[in-house]
Parts: sequence; C-alpha cells; structure tokens
Amino acid sequence: MVSKAASSLVPVEKNTLLYSVLIPAYNEEKNIIPTLESLAAALRAESIPFELLVVNDNSTDNTVAVIEEKAKEIPEIHLVHNWPPGGLGRAIRCGLHHYRGDVLAVVMADSSDNPLDVVRCYRKIEEGYDCVFGSRFVKGGRVTHYPPVKLVVNRIVNHAMQVLFLTHHNDLTNAFKVYRRHVIQSILPLQAAHFNITIEMSLSSLIRRYRIAQVPITW
Repeated sequence: MVSKAASSLVPVEKNTLLYSVLIPAYNEEKNIIPTLESLAAALRAESIPFELLVVNDNSTDNTVAVIEEKAKEIPEIHLVHNWPPGGLGRAIRCGLHHYRGDVLAVVMADSSDNPLDVVRCYRKIEEGYDCVFGSRFVKGGRVTHYPPVKLVVNRIVNHAMQVLFLTHHNDLTNAFKVYRRHVIQSILPLQAAHFNITIEMSLSSLIRRYRIAQVPITW
C-alpha cells in the first residue's frame, strides 16, 4: 500500500497550525530538561506556535519537580499524568486525550530525537501532508550508538512489514512521527500498552491511505 499522491496536497499558510510535541517521560529527571530546552529553542527560532505536552508515566524520581520548575521559564510546557499501570503505549494514549494542537509529534524524552527534525516535519505538514514518518534508514538519515543486535532485529521486522503492507516506508517501528489532528481522531481508540504503540499508530495511518511523507532523520 502506498500513500496518496503528492499532487493532491493542499498547502496551508505557514505557522498557522499549533504544534503539540508529546513527550512521554518515565524517570527522566536527568534528560528531560535539555530535551525541553532544545525543542523550545528550535521551535521559537522558526516562529512555530507550540506546546510541549509532557506525560509523566508514573515516575519515581524528581521528573515532575524539575518539569514544574522549568515550566516557570517555558510556559509552553503542559504537564499531565498517566496513572498506573504505566508503559510507553499507555503514556502516549494518555497524551492523545490532552493535546491541544492541530498537529502532533511524538518525541522521546532522552534527546534521541533531533529538534531540527521536529521542525522539518512540521514544514512537511505545511505542504499538505496528513502524516510525516521520520526514517533513520533512508538517504540522509543517520543512526549512532544503536546496539547491533537490536539494529538487525529492527531491519528484519521493518522489512517484513514493508512486504506485508506493500509500503515504501521503512522505519515503521520508530516512535518519531507527526500526525494531523484528524488522523489521530480517526485511529482512536488505540490499544497498545508498550512500545508496540509505534507500530499501531503507523499501520493505522497507512491502512487508511493518508498522504504520508517520509523524511530522513538522525537518531
């Protein structure tokens, strides 16, 4: 299955879409502040209206305290809590009931996703796409410090899904993807509780034949 042709895209006026960046966070007191600061700086530099929606996934360290303190400096921070049981999928599902934007990106709290890629994906949405899938494995993409065994498993799983769903998208397991609000609304309710949420969201968008762009990203 392939995405709809780009010729049907309808561009929107730049910077008219509120951008929600959903960040699930479990015990990220040492990582979350650099992530929030770099995202805010990159989005402000491009004059993109945004919110940083942090979902506290039952953290037992000082994650909540450091976020609340940083929110005094970055008012775009919006903190919500995922009540037990935890899990990445449940945290993302929680965030999908609280985001305010027209466009939503899922970004990890540990700075593994590049803020410049977050900006680039917003620009692709402005071109008229419904979704933007970041790929670490197309020309221009880059992966560093990825465990070799995990990398092999990743490529096997993604290749199998490419064959099964007849798609050119080759990084469906990657959490970093961007969706318009109407796409999110159409794929709810989601069921995944853990990392399989990334596949559920990707495939749910693909089978509905939304207009999806694939862009190279660094990880």
